[in-house]
Amino acid sequence: MLFTLKKYLGGMMLPLPLLLLLIALGLALLWFSRFQKAGKIITTFGWLALLLLSLQPVADGLLRPIENSYPTWQDTQKVKYIVVLGGGYTWDPEWAPSSNLINNSLPRLNEGIRLWLANPGSKLIFTGAAAKTNPVSTAEAGARVAQSLGVPRSDIITLDSPKDTEEEAAAVKQAIGDAPFLLVTSASHLPRAMIFFRHQGLHPLPAPANQLAINAPLNPWERVIPSPVWLMHSDRVGYETLGRIWQWLKGASGEPGEQ
Repeated sequence: MLFTLKKYLGGMMLPLPLLLLLIALGLALLWFSRFQKAGKIITTFGWLALLLLSLQPVADGLLRPIENSYPTWQDTQKVKYIVVLGGGYTWDPEWAPSSNLINNSLPRLNEGIRLWLANPGSKLIFTGAAAKTNPVSTAEAGARVAQSLGVPRSDIITLDSPKDTEEEAAAVKQAIGDAPFLLVTSASHLPRAMIFFRHQGLHPLPAPANQLAINAPLNPWERVIPSPVWLMHSDRVGYETLGRIWQWLKGASGEPGEQ
């Protein structure tokens, strides 16, 4: 119940739903009250914020400092385990397998397989419980897609009980103990994930995937035309900021032993 409530409340505090609520409040004041000036200010602020967060320079400028916490893994250090954290997914057997991994999940899996190939004899660990009403877990969906791309099932471990990153860290600790491992997740999620895993007494090697904030050249119009793509980047900033606040409230915002 608490997990579901957290998801609903957290979802409503992300940029798009929050700004739509704000604009709706402004419109309600304009149409149904005498507070015309307040309605105009709130509506204008909401519209302007939505516009700015949908522009590439603003969205990626906010996201880049979070994503740049750890570089792409290029080290030659060998490991026995590559842990790929779960993300968005569904499971429709009529689809191409990889189509079932939504948004952040497929880039995470691709990076996990790249690292598995660079570490012969290693095991790929997929984490994540089943979504409500879905008989296939996040971890199992990742495993099936990896198999479809040539990873033998004998090299795959699924941990399909954890519902969030904190539980994923505990499950990995129970599964592999203190063995060194690469931790693969989205670049924006990795700083928060590293905290959870370190608080379990683990020493993960950070391996970011799914970098979104663009430094490379873009067409000029892509920088000045609002797009849902850039708004999604702003959404990641909001999501991870809320996640770090939740960590702080739970007393797990720094290194183990710190509050």
